[in-house]
Amino acid sequence: MNISDLLILAQAAAPAQQPNIFVSMMPLVFIFVIFYFLLIRPQQKKQKDHDKLVKSVKTGDQVVTNAGIHGTISNVKETTVIIKIADNVKVEFDRAAIAAVEKSADA
Repeated sequence: MNISDLLILAQAAAPAQQPNIFVSMMPLVFIFVIFYFLLIRPQQKKQKDHDKLVKSVKTGDQVVTNAGIHGTISNVKETTVIIKIADNVKVEFDRAAIAAVEKSADA
């Protein structure tokens, strides 16, 4: 018998060790944590801020809609707002269509 035969027999006799399941799952858990902090969490924060903005609008606020229309809120309803765009031009929008408040009625 030569040395290469002994090495082959030694490898065949040694039981193959399987990697620990927790060690093999660590990269997936690490990737999920990165996705959570870089993508999911900031989007949830942005959504909360937008919801707070939409709930706080009141008559007299100057707003910009998602369509880019600038106007002044003339009436606030439960799910919609009426925005005055020009003299004698009023358009009804869903509250969620408000993108930003340029100037509050209080200011």
